[in-house]
Amino acid sequence: MASKETNIKSARFDTRLTKDQKEYFEKAARLGGFRNLTDFVVLAAQEKAREIISDRERIISSQRDSELFFDAVMNPKSPNKELREAAKDFKALFTK
Repeated sequence: MASKETNIKSARFDTRLTKDQKEYFEKAARLGGFRNLTDFVVLAAQEKAREIISDRERIISSQRDSELFFDAVMNPKSPNKELREAAKDFKALFTK
């Protein structure tokens, strides 16, 4: 039986650091229990990216919700038959 191979594509990311930055990041990686500097930097960048994307998506969603709410308040639709009947039933409960 042939074993399944996982084909994970990877991409390379190169950067230049000052000597002080590299030493500082290496110290953090060691203290944090990371296998190496690459693992530390990738995880730190991934966490920061997740935070930025989450915050931005929340802002966009909030803006969209505000626009929908404002539009509903400023341009209300006429009540449909079910809503008119519900209002009539509600009024009947309190006008006895």
